[in-house]
Amino acid sequence: MTLVVVPVRYPLSSHSRATLAEAIRIAEDRDADLTVMHVDLYQESGEVTRTDLKRTVEAEFGRVPRSRYVVRRGFLVEETILDEVAAEGADVVVIGSKQVGRLRRTVARFLDEPDIDQFLREQLDCDVVTVGG
Repeated sequence: MTLVVVPVRYPLSSHSRATLAEAIRIAEDRDADLTVMHVDLYQESGEVTRTDLKRTVEAEFGRVPRSRYVVRRGFLVEETILDEVAAEGADVVVIGSKQVGRLRRTVARFLDEPDIDQFLREQLDCDVVTVGG
């Protein structure tokens, strides 16, 4: 079974809505499951719940078939996203163009000249789809 993971902000920003719309389209095209995730930072203590995230997404897009909603707590958004992608064995991660730079900086801690697409494909066997704002 194919799995698409899409990290989004809560409440949804215009960039998150565009990224989520593309992830939903990809999941439908590939007959895939979809994981919608939000990273709730420990230091900001937003206390976003899975139910909050689901209600907000469904208010914007309607019921999304074969989807699950997760809220992960973390200190760094990028590391938490990478952990989720690896733990779930995602086939595709759909991220906004703003997030690509942040992920690139995180990966740069481990690699010289980071290519986030190549890193995720090689290390996590995952495709990356970037959505412009």
